[in-house]
Amino acid sequence: MYAIVEIQGQQFKVEQGKKLFVHHIKDAEAGKTVEFDKVLLVDADGAVKVGTPTVEGAKVVCEVVNPLVKGDKVIVFKMKRRKDSRKRNGHREQFTEVEIKSVIA
Repeated sequence: MYAIVEIQGQQFKVEQGKKLFVHHIKDAEAGKTVEFDKVLLVDADGAVKVGTPTVEGAKVVCEVVNPLVKGDKVIVFKMKRRKDSRKRNGHREQFTEVEIKSVIA
């Protein structure tokens, strides 16, 4: 059984026991459970339910494993040719690691 769920504007395919890195959740604490109810699609052993836009009564229960994980460094380099103009900038994205406990459909 799997589901497609929308978490903070991004869509993820979730299955029970799977770990995900989602955009940083501000209120997250380690060991706390979080529920996501924007379930777009549920596949229960071949029986597919597609929501319009969401599946009613379906939700995904997750447990926060690590509330703050920093991603890899991303370098942003801008240059205009023949103008002696260069700008180098970078950042590290912040994520929250969650483990899927159950998919309720």
